[in-house]
Amino acid sequence: MSPPIMVANGGPPPSEEDVHAILDSVFGATTSAASIDASYALCELLMNSVGFRGLYNYGILDQIKKAAADKKSGLRRESAQNLLGALFEKMPPRQPLTQISFLLQDGGMLAIAFDALADKGTVVRDAAQYGLDALFSHLSAEALVVGLLPALIGYLTKKSAKWQGTVGALKMLQKTADKAKMEVGVTKEQAHEADFLRESMGSKLASLIPICEALMHDLKGDVEKQAVATMTSLTTLLSNDDTLQKAIHALSQTTFVAIVTSPVLALLTPFLERTLNNPSTNQEVLRQSVVITENLTKLVHDPIEARTFLPKLKPGVKSVLDRASLPEVRELAQRAMGVMDKAMGVDKDIKIIEKTQSEDVAKLLDAEIKNNGGVGSDADFYKIARPYIADMVTEDVNHRQLDRVPGSIAPFVKELLKNREAADAVSDAVHKFYVAEDERKYGVPEKEDDGETEIVNADFSLAYGGMLLLSHTNLRLLKGHRYGLCGRNGAGKSTLMKAIASGKLEGFPSQDVLRTCYVEHNQGEDADITILDFMVKDPTIASAGREHISEVLAEFGFTAGPEGRQSHRVGSLSGGWKMKLALARAMLQKADVLLLDEPTNHLDVANIAWLEQYLKSHTDITSLIVSHDSGFLDNVTTDIYHYEPGKKLGHFKGNLNAFVQVRPEAKAYYTLSASLVQFKFPPPGILSGVKSQTRAIIRMSNVSYQYPKAPKPSLAEATCQLSMSSRVAVIGPNGAGKSTLIKILTGEVVPTAGRVEKHPNLRIGYIKQHALEHVEMHLEKTPNQYLQWRYANGDDREVFMKQTRILSDADKAQMEKPIDLGDGKAPRQMDALVGRQKWKKSFQYEVQWKGWLPKYNSQVSRETLIEWGFDKLVQEFDDHEASREGLGYRELQPSVISKHFDDLGLDPEIANHNEIGSLSGGQKVKVVIAGAMWNNPHLLVLDEPTNFLDRDSLGGLAVAIRDFKGGVVMISHNEEFVGALASEQWHINDGRMTMKGNTAISTDRFEDSRPGSGLTSGVASTAASSQVSSAVNTDAEDNSPLQFRAKKKKKKTKKELKETEVRRRLRHIEWLNSPKGTPHPPDTDDEE
Repeated sequence: MSPPIMVANGGPPPSEEDVHAILDSVFGATTSAASIDASYALCELLMNSVGFRGLYNYGILDQIKKAAADKKSGLRRESAQNLLGALFEKMPPRQPLTQISFLLQDGGMLAIAFDALADKGTVVRDAAQYGLDALFSHLSAEALVVGLLPALIGYLTKKSAKWQGTVGALKMLQKTADKAKMEVGVTKEQAHEADFLRESMGSKLASLIPICEALMHDLKGDVEKQAVATMTSLTTLLSNDDTLQKAIHALSQTTFVAIVTSPVLALLTPFLERTLNNPSTNQEVLRQSVVITENLTKLVHDPIEARTFLPKLKPGVKSVLDRASLPEVRELAQRAMGVMDKAMGVDKDIKIIEKTQSEDVAKLLDAEIKNNGGVGSDADFYKIARPYIADMVTEDVNHRQLDRVPGSIAPFVKELLKNREAADAVSDAVHKFYVAEDERKYGVPEKEDDGETEIVNADFSLAYGGMLLLSHTNLRLLKGHRYGLCGRNGAGKSTLMKAIASGKLEGFPSQDVLRTCYVEHNQGEDADITILDFMVKDPTIASAGREHISEVLAEFGFTAGPEGRQSHRVGSLSGGWKMKLALARAMLQKADVLLLDEPTNHLDVANIAWLEQYLKSHTDITSLIVSHDSGFLDNVTTDIYHYEPGKKLGHFKGNLNAFVQVRPEAKAYYTLSASLVQFKFPPPGILSGVKSQTRAIIRMSNVSYQYPKAPKPSLAEATCQLSMSSRVAVIGPNGAGKSTLIKILTGEVVPTAGRVEKHPNLRIGYIKQHALEHVEMHLEKTPNQYLQWRYANGDDREVFMKQTRILSDADKAQMEKPIDLGDGKAPRQMDALVGRQKWKKSFQYEVQWKGWLPKYNSQVSRETLIEWGFDKLVQEFDDHEASREGLGYRELQPSVISKHFDDLGLDPEIANHNEIGSLSGGQKVKVVIAGAMWNNPHLLVLDEPTNFLDRDSLGGLAVAIRDFKGGVVMISHNEEFVGALASEQWHINDGRMTMKGNTAISTDRFEDSRPGSGLTSGVASTAASSQVSSAVNTDAEDNSPLQFRAKKKKKKTKKELKETEVRRRLRHIEWLNSPKGTPHPPDTDDEE
């Protein structure tokens, strides 16, 4: 044995005789206490002299191994564990290099301790456990990952390991994972250590999870139980805290608000791998699995990290591509393969930031040590320590924890250098090199703005199940700035705002640090209490006092007093006033950050101007605004955050106009362009008796409507009419009665006075002001399923939900009244209308009587039925016939429905497979529009159509309306939208309507218009020019009842009349000979 080498600043090296004497005392002790005392004495002797070198030079570790394996003497086995425990406890803090000896060199010493856990003697097991716990407590995060984990993996995969040792190793692995947990009440340094360990250990899950998973099926119950507990702890390393509920389906509906790192992939890869490779997996689950695989791949921070897992999934995705029966599943698999290739760096055009390699670190370490005097006499041990130190530095660099690099170098090289004082110089040089390397790879961090107060600086990722929204982006907010958040529908604007409001966004300050208030476009208020009481009832603002709340409400236009608007019920407010109420509540909460989601929806021009001034005057409030109103954003914003193609948030200083200067492709925010999103409305069907586009098809005469308990009518003595060429904009301030007019026109409500007439076969496509009411009862359905439900029976089910179709008590009483037809038979009760045919200038209906056979059905004219009080039955049957006529051109099949959604700007993939509840507001509106247009309506009624839609979708809608061959009437405060489409305006103020025709259309607002070319649409041209001529050339504008003439028939000859009579007689004879209950054939000379 070579003589021990003296340590600088240490005592003289002990002689071999002295060391062996102490070893004899350790192993020959007759009591545990004596053995422990001798063990500590040996530790002190080594640490004060030769340090880590003594473990080898005196053969101490070999002696421990020999004594631990002595099957004859339990005392020697106990003494071996006592000495090992003393070394584990005392030496690593003062001699860090001993970590290498204990963990890795010559197989390490952990296996000796784990095997001792199976010893029959309790004292041996206790001594072994004590040593393991002592060593664990001294290891840094880097040492746990680089040193301990390989040792644990080596033991857990050893076939000859004893089951008690396996349980002990699993417990230590669990303990390591638990140390990485996020906990409350720890110091900043402890939290930082846990964060690093969570990231670093998480990257090793690829090798840990398969081992644990195999042991979870071990035949030994104790091993199986501990493996499950360890696996549970390993799952806490996931940086995404969302749970996986209801397996694959719920995973596709889960919002991921954190980076998907290799820990997440390591957990999900076996799950997805089994699903993709299982031949019995159904097509829907395969589709969801492929989508999840694709989007989880997109969320991986570094493509190199993905290379560990994707090779396991690629064969499964490839098999789906080859064997899936549905074409759409194969198409998704093809797309996923492309994304996976890019993630793994197969695509040569993708620039990949390579990970730092351990060997590169080792070479740099060699160079810096050489520059600082080199290694002393421990060159052999340096060769062993070199990869260990390099691995620790590699972990620090690859996880971008560069401030930890010096701590991973200096304590270890200090004992090896000729000049101990040069250790800091070596570590500083390596640190400086990798700081520069990090800046080269990831860019120099942006400097803080001088003189600006930063209130938010968050790095985060955001996704919703199968839809990736943002990946590894930054949101930085400065006090007093007003940020516009721009992006297309479905980009994730509202999802981001809600994640902030609910406190789920990584890095965003909590409510107790930064008061954040979210104002959304779909408020749910208590409809039965007054506005003032509603505000006072709010616990977040009640402390302000009733008087102050009333004053603030007055500033927002809610007048005080018994007759003022503050005393009105919340449910009576129009959409615009509800939005103002929400804004008032937000202001009373004294928010530091105001999250405004479509604040201009339902606001008229005056209120929008007021809101602009309010936001600009409050320089202490930071605003994050989502709005599709380009003028509003231009006037208000100081900065723009834009959803970039790479799933990033791009920051641009200045307002929307300045943003467009930098990004010309964003010109769509200023023009109604259909270049990106194109809507195609189906052509309206033919209306019998209507030969002119200017012929009135619906008319209101002297109509008034007053809401229950309202002091005055919302609409008074309104008279108007619409034709197939109408392009009407209904304009007026909030609460003037615009939506009331539309509801009466479409049959949503029954007027309290006046008359509404329409063509019996008229089909109306209606989109409400609160458009989402159409689909809010079907959130669990996909858009495709919703459309199938709505038109399953050949009728539009939502039409039958209107007040004009629901039978009142008076209507039901009328149905019970017996009717005497004067035909000599007994009076009878109405049962239903079962048929309709043309009769003179109107229609007659086949009436089925309650309790009478079908052969006794009667033909009764439309006018007579209305006179009897059965107008709702007549209207319902007309709706049925109109819908049947419109749907005669449509097949209610999923493929046809998918094409219909595609025509209206909704991705068929979303329409077929995403539940309505998971869609964004803009996507839901597209579902509503698609539902309204399915039965080929003649008249399209839009109440605030610009709400929720992004600029591209708004442009597509505008062009579709411009080219639509039917009539259009719309309510909108968006002057740009109305000015580009409407040739006629109905102004409503305080319930009174004034009509204004021949309005000039701003055709320059369409990108495809030509200067001086006039109108770009023949339909629009007809609409604009027809206002004057229609009154002269037709009877459409007078107040006579709507009469639609049937097709004029050619006068028949005597021979033709005789032949017709013969056919009628034969039909009658055939009916008399038919079985009882056969309906009587129609008595008509119409042979078609």
